[in-house]
Amino acid sequence: MARREEKTIATNRRARHDYEILRTCEAGIVLSGTEVCSLRESNCQITDCFAVIRKGEVWLMNLHIHPYSHGNLFNPDPERSRKLLLHRNEIRALQQATREKGMALVPLRLYFAKNNLVKVELAVARGKKLYDKRQDLARKDARRDIERAMKDRTRY
Repeated sequence: MARREEKTIATNRRARHDYEILRTCEAGIVLSGTEVCSLRESNCQITDCFAVIRKGEVWLMNLHIHPYSHGNLFNPDPERSRKLLLHRNEIRALQQATREKGMALVPLRLYFAKNNLVKVELAVARGKKLYDKRQDLARKDARRDIERAMKDRTRY
């Protein structure tokens, strides 16, 4: 029997641009049945999404899961807050990390794990300043130019 690989549902590319990623962890997410069916159709948007810790629980805010196309009146609100499933010591570590000023919990990607459970890759991140973003773009452009020059050099 073939091994199942992780299937990415949505990625937050904006997070890597706006934040410096310090640490990542994997968390489960509490969903209803029609939300899972909608995620199988890749109907999800996590660009404006963030996580908060309230009363010892981690909640995912602004995760937009479109209503399932074949669902009925039991489709939940697309913008509702969703609970993340983490161990208590992981929650404490995340809470300690986000106490520092400028730190945030940002989801990087949403995916189906090998056992068909929906998981969120959550990152502890620090916001980048504008000049940091410019430096990263300049570094990326320079790397691209070097690779292009090396490619031209190897051609006959």
